[in-house]
Amino acid sequence: MGFLSFRSVVDPSSCDFLGHMNVSRYFFACSDAVFAVQGELGLTADDMRSGRRLSFAVVRAESDFLAELTAGDAISMETEILEIGGKSMTFRHRLIRAADRKVAFETVFKCVLLNLESRRAETVPDDVREKALAYLAAG
Repeated sequence: MGFLSFRSVVDPSSCDFLGHMNVSRYFFACSDAVFAVQGELGLTADDMRSGRRLSFAVVRAESDFLAELTAGDAISMETEILEIGGKSMTFRHRLIRAADRKVAFETVFKCVLLNLESRRAETVPDDVREKALAYLAAG
């Protein structure tokens, strides 16, 4: 089961000279979504800065651009967890155009849980794993 991880409106400054949302903005939305996911799982911004010092880091991305987005389009991101590993999680992000519920972009991020001090992958804590199970995709 996924959840809403990002919501916005495409700004004209986010568009390229062809009038479509720039590729970098799709990944900007995903970056914001990952921080929302971390918050849902108990890895807050304060936790990252001075607490456990853990954050997910993307190590692989597979993406599909499925529909164009233009200035003024209301968009939202839905995120679900596809896999929970010992030191990693795999997330699916779907960027949806609100007007017609068309999936404009879909990406799968394989992420490791990075210790921000040692810069090494760390085992997913039990409390984070437990919360992640609620968002694990069926099948």
